[in-house]
Amino acid sequence: MAARSHRRSLRSRRGAVLCAAVVVACVGSGAVVMNANAGTADLYHQTLTAKDGWASSGTGTIGGTEADAAHTFTVSTRAQLVKALGSVSDTTPRLIKINGMIDANTDDSGKKLTCADYALGTGYSLSAYLKAYDPATYGRSKLPSGTQETARAAAQAKQGKNTVFKVPANATIVGVPGTNAGLTGAMLQIQNVDNVIVRNLTFAATEDCFPQWDPTDGDDGNWNSNYDSVSLRGATHVWADHNTFTDAPHFDSANPKYFGREYQIHDGALDITKGSDLVTVSRNQFTNHDKTMLIGSSDTDSVGKLRVSIHHNVWKGIMQRAPLARIGQIHIYNNFYDVTPLNGYTPQYSINSRAKAQVVAENNYWRLPSGAKAAKLLSGDGTGSVKGSGNLVNGTVTDLVAAYNAASSKDLKTTANWTPTLTTGLEPSASNLPTSLATTTGAGVLK
Repeated sequence: MAARSHRRSLRSRRGAVLCAAVVVACVGSGAVVMNANAGTADLYHQTLTAKDGWASSGTGTIGGTEADAAHTFTVSTRAQLVKALGSVSDTTPRLIKINGMIDANTDDSGKKLTCADYALGTGYSLSAYLKAYDPATYGRSKLPSGTQETARAAAQAKQGKNTVFKVPANATIVGVPGTNAGLTGAMLQIQNVDNVIVRNLTFAATEDCFPQWDPTDGDDGNWNSNYDSVSLRGATHVWADHNTFTDAPHFDSANPKYFGREYQIHDGALDITKGSDLVTVSRNQFTNHDKTMLIGSSDTDSVGKLRVSIHHNVWKGIMQRAPLARIGQIHIYNNFYDVTPLNGYTPQYSINSRAKAQVVAENNYWRLPSGAKAAKLLSGDGTGSVKGSGNLVNGTVTDLVAAYNAASSKDLKTTANWTPTLTTGLEPSASNLPTSLATTTGAGVLK
């Protein structure tokens, strides 16, 4: 991980965290830090409150709040954002304010780029790709290889060079209030860095122009895309707060089918993989999406890491992975799940615990439509745990694990090997969450 060489002394850092916890200004520590949920004017310099989930552990998460004037930027174009991010190896604290919606699919002059622009010069065409890897002639036993697969990968790489934004350590990226700030068609990649804050942004239409066909994925094969809206890979101390994630305006129901399978152009919304650790995901809205949050890239991801807190989020029109958790210690509390089908997104399950994940899920609220069953809200592989309490389904306390286990051959374990202690703001009852979270979550709420 990148060292925090530019961070203030331990004594003054603790002073700033104390300020955040008690909602006062601390002149002596050299910072004015207010409670993260107070909607204060000093949005850009807010740090994560003490004991607010796993990202508050150890040194805590202050992002780029110590940035000097030379490393404080207001950006409104893709080119400006790239310049503000600088080199991923530069750990100098930086504060980036995004003004309005930035379209990642534009060139340095602001000209709109299309999938055809990325494919130009690579030799790729969808029709040629479909002909080359038709299972009727190519078979289903191996991944595509050869001229068209090489061309597809080259076109995908061209798109990624334009749309993937690499975030350095000690950075705060925040939307300017009142500007509908966000990124469309983009992926924020937070990889092998420490101490990052992402707030008050809408992430929309993160789309891969060049999905790969994998005939070996499942019984019938699948089209797999490559870009998450926000991707944590080996990242530590990350706070994602008050953001909105959506596929809009292109919903999956508009995707064509090839080889009998959906041509999926969306990947994850917020994925936390490759040994990422100490992450707090709070007060976001996740909507209109399929595979939403993956914790752990595989069943053999890093043991002792993948510690994530997920609280006070709204999940609406989400099909699955809210989250899918592997290996780590995950605390899921005070979330509102509306599993009513929305815009063609029909929920399959909410929480999946597998690969010995240790999930504590408490005081969450699920709204089920008529005919839906509580037994379908959880999932697992028989090795994961979900320790649940205080969870409500349509206002009634429900033992979700018991409901799932009664209907499944792969029982979830009901005990966890840890007890959450970083629980600032934990509400003892979920009954009011559908109302309270409707107006206090997602982008555009903070002022």
